[in-house]
Amino acid sequence: MIVQDVINHLEELAPLAYAEDFDNVGLLVGNKQAQITGILVTLDTLETVIDEAIQQNCNLIVSFHPIIFKGLKKLTGKNYVERVVMKAIKHDIAIYSIHTALDNALQGVNDMICNQLQLKNKHILIPQSETIKKLTTYVPKDEAEKLRTALFDAGAGSIGNYSNCSFNVEGFGTYNGNENSNPTVGEKGKTHTEAETKITITFPKHLEQQVIKTLFKNHSYEEVAYEIITLENKNQNIGIGMVGELEESMTELDFLGYLKTKMNTKCIRHSSFLNKKIKKIAVLGGSGSFAIEAAKSTGADAFITSDLKYHDFFTAENSILLADIGHYESEQFTKNLLVAYLTKKITNFAIILSKTNTNPVKYF
Repeated sequence: MIVQDVINHLEELAPLAYAEDFDNVGLLVGNKQAQITGILVTLDTLETVIDEAIQQNCNLIVSFHPIIFKGLKKLTGKNYVERVVMKAIKHDIAIYSIHTALDNALQGVNDMICNQLQLKNKHILIPQSETIKKLTTYVPKDEAEKLRTALFDAGAGSIGNYSNCSFNVEGFGTYNGNENSNPTVGEKGKTHTEAETKITITFPKHLEQQVIKTLFKNHSYEEVAYEIITLENKNQNIGIGMVGELEESMTELDFLGYLKTKMNTKCIRHSSFLNKKIKKIAVLGGSGSFAIEAAKSTGADAFITSDLKYHDFFTAENSILLADIGHYESEQFTKNLLVAYLTKKITNFAIILSKTNTNPVKYF
């Protein structure tokens, strides 16, 4: 098994196309074609984690956070980032980061928090837009079924929970259901008089290259006429944060105690109590102050996140309980998620959960 094989599995769970623009995800160090001796999964890649990988004979580290975030202009070992990269290269250890691609995945970071809290009726807090694309092309009628099937097999035509709902066939150049036409677009240097069919199909944007490749492979024309546009629709299965409900409502004090236990945190910073029951919960692992208004708009009773600043707590506006449980604490179970997922996908290979505690914040 090579590094690329593991990458393929990880990007089924969390395609990099849905990572945030500011992020640095994917293979950060190493060769995609390298043979793997072992896989170590961690939240952060520190020097101690590299040492752990060496001891465990793991030459691939799957890390949630990217060790390289800003551009590196020199490798002199002057800071921990440079030292980690240098040590990884010296020992032929590849480093892959999944970060906000997993934040935005339906079964990612925030789903894991919801599962820890045993929330039900879950849905995305802030769905991504412009993640769905539409392909329009033209094909001879007798080839339409073959092309349609090939595009379906490539992943097109199935968005969310609705399978094959986005496929449409209509007459080329007509709007009255008549499939017959005499187009002049098609195989280079030839004019076609046979009837053509117009095929319109939607697909998730991370499959664009695969869909185009399938189109060209299964189309008989030398010069294929097609158009791809990006739809503005919000994708209810891709996005940041999540909302769910407790089985039974709790008092605010009981809820904070429950949260502290379930999320294994020593300290919770929170906004003023509102003297109301807590049932509907919004969550966002990592730094989530930007999503406070979104959490309020869902009617959530509480919003769980981290890295809230002093003035962020004022924005609760006596309408929601804000709970900052700590950055590490909000994402700590992510590596368990990745180990469980990879273990299912790669049944004959040991996936090792890092034992290194990478939380830089200490409590007194």
